[in-house]
Parts: sequence; structure tokens; C-alpha cells
Amino acid sequence: MINSKKVLRAVSFVCGTLITIGILSFLYGFFANGYEALTGIGIGTIMGGVFIFIMGIFLVATEEMVDKNKGKTISNQ
Repeated sequence: MINSKKVLRAVSFVCGTLITIGILSFLYGFFANGYEALTGIGIGTIMGGVFIFIMGIFLVATEEMVDKNKGKTISNQ
């Protein structure tokens, strides 16, 4: 359980930072003249942060399910 909290904290910190940088670069590229390429980079950064967050949540959920079902055996009937 302690590992799960550490992983969630790390994932949320990294993804929060990525999404913030992505939003700032998107807004700067969208509203500043001559920086159209920065808009796409901002969108990509936001999507990357969301993807990393989803994968981190999936990793923690999978670990919890494995730990929960560790003592149980599956019988084939």
C-alpha cells in the first residue's frame, strides 16, 4: 500500500507539471503571433501527461488486484 501511494504521488506530480507546461505552451502558441508550432507541441504535451496519468493509475490498480487475489486459487470446474 505504501508503494501505491508513492507511485500515485509521483505520477500526479509529473503529470500535473506536464499538463501545466502543455497548457502554458498551447496558450502562448495560440495567442502569440508567429508561434503556431508551439500550439501543436502544447497539445501533444497535454496528451502525453494524460496518457502517463492513465498508465500510472492502471499500474496501481493492477498491483492492488494482484495483491488482493494473491492468496486465492482458481479452481477449474
